[in-house]
Amino acid sequence: MTLKTRLLAVAAAGLALTAPLAANAHRGWLLPSFTVLSGDGSWVTVDAAISNELFYPDHRPMRLDGVTVTAPDGSTQKLQNASTGQYRSTFDVQLNQAGTWKIGSASGTIQASWTENGEVKRFRGSPEDFASQVPAGAADLKTIRSFNRNETYVSRDKPSTEVFKPTGKGLELVPVTHPNDLVATETATFRFLVDGKPADGLEVTFIPGGSRWRASPGEIKVKASADGAVKFTLPEAGMYWVNTTVRSGEAGARGPG
Repeated sequence: MTLKTRLLAVAAAGLALTAPLAANAHRGWLLPSFTVLSGDGSWVTVDAAISNELFYPDHRPMRLDGVTVTAPDGSTQKLQNASTGQYRSTFDVQLNQAGTWKIGSASGTIQASWTENGEVKRFRGSPEDFASQVPAGAADLKTIRSFNRNETYVSRDKPSTEVFKPTGKGLELVPVTHPNDLVATETATFRFLVDGKPADGLEVTFIPGGSRWRASPGEIKVKASADGAVKFTLPEAGMYWVNTTVRSGEAGARGPG
């Protein structure tokens, strides 16, 4: 008899698609108390923090003003009982619809430099501020765009796919294998898009929780194929943090869309 050990929302426990990280950088994560539930009265509590050790709050809390909850039907639901402490923030989500819920934050940043009246000017901020603060036709303009996404997924009754519909903006996960259906030792597939196009060659890192108790992080690195697909096999059940990075830069261009 073959016993399948189900991964409790592996990736979903901390799917962080973020800007570049140094080897000892702090990591942002969202950790739900459950990832698969059933019944009309289902609730989930989520911890949110930025820490040195994965899923162990030891640095500072994550701000909740940028966190959104997307229900299976695409509607936005509010965070309930939200609070922020010294090392972590917490909030509750009432799962009043069957299907998969997306909980996370997304933001875009542009860095730019240009020459104005013989002086080098610099900018760092949102795409909206870039459009209004950086002169049109700026000389020697160079831009770097970073898009940060930090998400987790929770399913009630049965997984669904509506929350994975791509927007065509930034880095996005369009899973072939649902994050709440991953099984230890079985091959699974995620697909990544950048601005709606396959992320060919993208490197993705999977790190299991509990790293503070191990001599090494235990990370698994895989690269996406031409269609943006990443095939991976996770060795054991548990919560995993998934990280990948995309940065785009242009010289002599006005910048991203």
